Amino acid sequence: MGRILRFALVAAATFFGASLATRSVLSQERPVVLKATTVLDGRGQILRNTIVVVEDGKIARLGGGAPAGAITYDLTSLTVTPGWIDTHAHIVWHFDNGRLAGKDEPPIRAMLHATDNAVLTLSAGFTTIQSPGSPEDKDLRDAIARGIIPGPRMLTSLEPLTEQSGPPEKLRELVRERKQQGADFIKLFASKSIREGGVQSMTDEQLQAACGEAKSLGLRTLVHAHSADSAKAATLAGCTTIEHGAYVTDEVFALMAQRGTYYDPNIGLVLQNYLDNKEKFLGIGNYTEQGFAFMEKGIAIVLDTFKKALKHKDLKIVYGTDAVAGAHGRNFEEFIARVRDGGQDPMDAIMSATSISAASLGLDDKIGAIAPGMVADIIAMDGDPLHDPAAARRVVFVMKGSKVYESLAADAKRRSTR
Repeated sequence: MGRILRFALVAAATFFGASLATRSVLSQERPVVLKATTVLDGRGQILRNTIVVVEDGKIARLGGGAPAGAITYDLTSLTVTPGWIDTHAHIVWHFDNGRLAGKDEPPIRAMLHATDNAVLTLSAGFTTIQSPGSPEDKDLRDAIARGIIPGPRMLTSLEPLTEQSGPPEKLRELVRERKQQGADFIKLFASKSIREGGVQSMTDEQLQAACGEAKSLGLRTLVHAHSADSAKAATLAGCTTIEHGAYVTDEVFALMAQRGTYYDPNIGLVLQNYLDNKEKFLGIGNYTEQGFAFMEKGIAIVLDTFKKALKHKDLKIVYGTDAVAGAHGRNFEEFIARVRDGGQDPMDAIMSATSISAASLGLDDKIGAIAPGMVADIIAMDGDPLHDPAAARRVVFVMKGSKVYESLAADAKRRSTR
């Protein structure tokens, strides 16, 4: 934990915000240059022996000479990529006193824990996350956006919708309400949890109403759907992304590929984290012995489903972890599992974590790639993830929007021309 920036306390967060303001002024006055031997641009290309010039929060150009007076970081011994994106992370979930925290926790303590999660996630190289399903997300999202505390760029659905939210017309009303409340997208539960077998729970009519209304308002929809039936119904309803999909069939994957529906498999972190922290969840809600037995079997099931999904070459697979309490800051484990166990091509997995996920968020013109005009979200890791998936655990340089939050490699020290 020594290498992780710890700013969970309000006083430290306030100080950090002030220091960011100073650094922001400096970065606007002076360009930043990143010297790199290997750059994976997020779109499938490898750039060699170049520099990345950053000005006013964006990538100004690649290559050429360094501008006069630039602040320079030497990343030549590292592998440089765009900041990674986690399209499914429950950032406010945490443990308190050795158990999953509940509604009775004092709000200020809950937010300090969430702040800690945000710092851990950013330090791991994830500069953008999507958090589906907590009203508390809004305050954290807005605080990070204001620069008060460090953390990844956040999008949130606020409170999710379920089959119990009401009939179709009520669901349309709730979608409109979420938009007014400031939601970036809509989260729907179309099936039961994998702990409960994952059967379809929302009706086709409910999905059509919610996803149709969201689309008319310019909002995306993420749908929790384990069964093939629920994934098919959500796809036909025009929903944006299918989450989990443990029991999705080839037929449904083909339909998703045809319709342009994104798929978020979550194979490498969430179930493993639950099992590793069983005693901290057991007995709360549907975290029962039977539920944990389902999850233990589920590891092999979701891995087989992921391998099946990879055979559908036109299927757009995004990078989500479903990180909950205990998993924040380990979001990279999904990449390792996809490559090592799932057999995904490592470049495809990196594209999934960058440009493809950015497209699923509707932000591919801003993030997810190292190219002129893109926001300067850039990370570097000690090692080559194309040959060693575990290199994803060794992120030592993190830049978000041109601000450097972590630079720990001995040869990544800042040198400025004065």
